[in-house]
Amino acid sequence: MKKYHVVALVLVLVGLAAAAGNPSSAAYYEKDKGESGRLLTGKVVDHQDNPLASAVVYLSNTRTRAVKTYIVGQDGAYRFPALSPNIDYEVYAQYNGRKSDTKTVSQFDNRQQVNINLKIDTK
Repeated sequence: MKKYHVVALVLVLVGLAAAAGNPSSAAYYEKDKGESGRLLTGKVVDHQDNPLASAVVYLSNTRTRAVKTYIVGQDGAYRFPALSPNIDYEVYAQYNGRKSDTKTVSQFDNRQQVNINLKIDTK
């Protein structure tokens, strides 16, 4: 019976050593858990590509329907860090009662940084 315990212990230790020595397996685990995160950036602009300061960007998690918002600055830029790579998101902007088209950030798009510019017709 002692031999069985020694063999089991050796197999566990070898498995742990292999996992610690293989950074890709650790990265895969973190990605699967959603801890590595993705970055969504972009700008809110009018049809002449002028930034729309104080526009509000809405980011919706399609799984939970939780919504995050971001009020853009003078440059029209927005940023949503640490997004789960395993969830689809929908993003759109509003400015003075007008709304941009809704864009989707797909879980099947494997880019770590996604850039989406949102256009709003201000006429």
